[in-house]
Amino acid sequence: MKLPYRSLLLAAGVAALLASTGCQQIKPPLVLTNDQDQPTPAVAYAKIDPATAGTVTGTIHWKGAVPQRIRIDMAQDPACAYGSKTPNLTEQYVVHNGGLANVFIYVQSGLGARRYAPSTTPVVLDQKGCRYTPHVIGVMAGQPVEFHTDDPTMHNIHLEPTAPGNAAVDISQAPMGQPEQHIFPMPELMLPVRCNNHPWMEAFINVSQSPFYAVSDDDGHFTITGLPPGTYTLAAIHEKLTSQVLQITVPAHGTVHADFTFSR
Repeated sequence: MKLPYRSLLLAAGVAALLASTGCQQIKPPLVLTNDQDQPTPAVAYAKIDPATAGTVTGTIHWKGAVPQRIRIDMAQDPACAYGSKTPNLTEQYVVHNGGLANVFIYVQSGLGARRYAPSTTPVVLDQKGCRYTPHVIGVMAGQPVEFHTDDPTMHNIHLEPTAPGNAAVDISQAPMGQPEQHIFPMPELMLPVRCNNHPWMEAFINVSQSPFYAVSDDDGHFTITGLPPGTYTLAAIHEKLTSQVLQITVPAHGTVHADFTFSR
């Protein structure tokens, strides 16, 4: 029986294919799986050893004439003066007894591959008298920030992070409303917090990779505890001024003193 001409052509093509492949096994197409299908490796967090941990303490000094703090006019919202016993002053430069407040100090390098588990306790940023309190806060990446309000007026919490992975925040809080929480998974420094309803309101969030950070107090003093013995780069950053770095060596179960001096 003769095969149709089309069937003969098909048979010839199959024979040619088998000859060219040398009877090799044809592999199935590669299927790429989603990253979410892969198990996430567990992070081996380092722990602070109290037997060897050291401390860094110091002062942020101010050099030169002290900038005058300006009283903020809040007349647009009379509710902002509710319960306030002190005037609302600008907070860019807060100098007392020669010390500069609101400077964020952190270990910039020297920890190597060590990673520390973020705390589950929220760091609170409050709104009182239409101002953020504290003006500058520090939080670990992955640790919650909790926004409170004690004011009898509507507030708005607006943040626009620039670090990839940190989502923007734009939420409203009713007068004396419920706290709002947000987590920043990536490190980011001097992230501004603003209120669209009250344009003079501003605070700064510093998201640190490690728990080794501090914010200078009203007299410029700071303390960082729990550091393993070693040599580190300590950095100090202010919202308006150029950041500074300092090399320090922390002894086992000892204390090292580190000072910075800022001027405008």
